[in-house]
Amino acid sequence: MEEKKNNQNTQNTEFRKKNFKRNKSLKNKNESQEWHPITKLGRLVKKNKIKSLEEIFYFSLPIKEQEIVDFFLKDKLKDEVLKIMPVQKQTRAGQRTRFKAFLIVGDFSGHIGLGIKTAKEVANAIKGALVIAKLTIIPSCKGFWGEKIGKSHTVPMKVTGKCGSIRLRCVPAPKGTGIVAAKIPKKLLTLAGYEDVFTTSKGQTRTFGNFAKATFNAIYLTQRFITPNLWLKSSLVKNPMNS
Repeated sequence: MEEKKNNQNTQNTEFRKKNFKRNKSLKNKNESQEWHPITKLGRLVKKNKIKSLEEIFYFSLPIKEQEIVDFFLKDKLKDEVLKIMPVQKQTRAGQRTRFKAFLIVGDFSGHIGLGIKTAKEVANAIKGALVIAKLTIIPSCKGFWGEKIGKSHTVPMKVTGKCGSIRLRCVPAPKGTGIVAAKIPKKLLTLAGYEDVFTTSKGQTRTFGNFAKATFNAIYLTQRFITPNLWLKSSLVKNPMNS
């Protein structure tokens, strides 16, 4: 009888130890998932003093933490890997091969980001590109072709994005046209939230990275010039960084 009791006691103590270890590991996981902001902007976002990403763009504040973008867009944000290509460098030992990842991030309603990262492994390159894409996220401004009926659907004016020898021109298009573009610009424009756009391109468009960058620059230029019909009636707002 005494032996049985001793066996039961040892089993109970082992079971408690296992449960304690599990609970400890779960606590550590939750602590690691919790966001601890490093920058002043991050602290203001976490305290809900900044209400939206547009407020950050309005004051041209640099985003240095990817969690800021996750905080506002959460489940809306979608990412897509455009291309993974090997890159080689000649060294004394021979050729060193690394992988370059091109990745875009967007929410189909006015936000787009482009990330390019090189790493030894494909997984690390994709992870790095995703972080860079979130940090380089920009607003895409939309407008109308002709009459202002319904929702804005196209580019507000003609814009030209440049990178290397490539020149990509986006022209406003009427409703129902769709995006008339090559594969790379089409993916970027759809993720940015455009429905109807005409495009023309010239230069060495086979250079994948430059073509993606030229499209990204063209989208960036849409919010550099705001037409009078898009002016908002708003009073002067204090910069949140000065508070």
